[in-house]
Amino acid sequence: HKQAESLPLLAGSVEFEKSEVGSGMASSVFSHQNFGTFSTMPIQGTSGYGYIPPPPYPVPDYGGQPVQSSWNIPSISEGEAREAFLEYASSKCCYSNRPAREMVLEDLQACNTYRYRLETFTESRSLEWRTKPFTGKIEVPVVTAQLPWNVPVAVPKMFENNTKEIMMPHTSSIKECLVCMASGKISCKQCGGLTKEQCDWCKGRGIFISDTCSHCSGTGLSASLCRGCSGQGKVNCSDCSGKGRLLTYNALVVKWKNDIFEYVPHQRNDFPAKLFQAVTGEKLLVDEQDMVYPVTNFPDSSINNASRNAVERHRTQFTSTARILRQVSAAEVQS
Repeated sequence: HKQAESLPLLAGSVEFEKSEVGSGMASSVFSHQNFGTFSTMPIQGTSGYGYIPPPPYPVPDYGGQPVQSSWNIPSISEGEAREAFLEYASSKCCYSNRPAREMVLEDLQACNTYRYRLETFTESRSLEWRTKPFTGKIEVPVVTAQLPWNVPVAVPKMFENNTKEIMMPHTSSIKECLVCMASGKISCKQCGGLTKEQCDWCKGRGIFISDTCSHCSGTGLSASLCRGCSGQGKVNCSDCSGKGRLLTYNALVVKWKNDIFEYVPHQRNDFPAKLFQAVTGEKLLVDEQDMVYPVTNFPDSSINNASRNAVERHRTQFTSTARILRQVSAAEVQS
């Protein structure tokens, strides 16, 4: 027996083992490792998979506190209020519009509902093992960087969830599929490898009532060939798609996620919160930067508190596991 030697392909990106056995008889021997198609389990003896915290990087400084010396809070005049009252009365068949026309308005009090919204767009990276059928075509990784956070990846549309996978270099290997023992075929589940359909009369038992089934002569099989395997008894292995071999590699999984915080102060208990999310009001403030500054001088102090807590919470929550790419802070009023 000659010592098995490793023949590298693509400078270590893909490799397989070849051994010569006996007198001139050659056979390919592959390492026995299989976790199923698109498995996320690591190869035995390896480590370094899962989420990878971003390396220390300068946290973008606040672009500057938005200066808002005066807030243009919308209000309605006496004429607009009377017109709205008349329109409402006219929409009811039994309502008179006389009170709306003749009443004296002594005081108008605004019942505005404010909403604060903070969106934080982050990017996280992880290494996960992938296994897929090896088609014979060698896949060359499109990146050369060795460290996950050094791999350049174009950011998709801002503030939208997205995921992208990239094959890491020097992590791929060809493995024998253990499900089919590298044959590419497995026993047909429909006929159990017997090539024929089950007898409809005895349901495969070979006995009908108490006697030998006359329809299948006691075999439990019909004369019809199995439709699942066309009478072959075997079908293509689903793990390797009939190829017999699997390509296992380490994939860089890049995820972009948009996390949203919303706050509506003085919300009525009988008003569903989801109805606030379905409508938009008049924008009073929109601040978009790498890192936004908390709102500090909004007329409603609860908005200032919510903004300060949300900005600090998002920064603490995401900087340890992801990288904050962009934030947008907005305040609006719904009259």
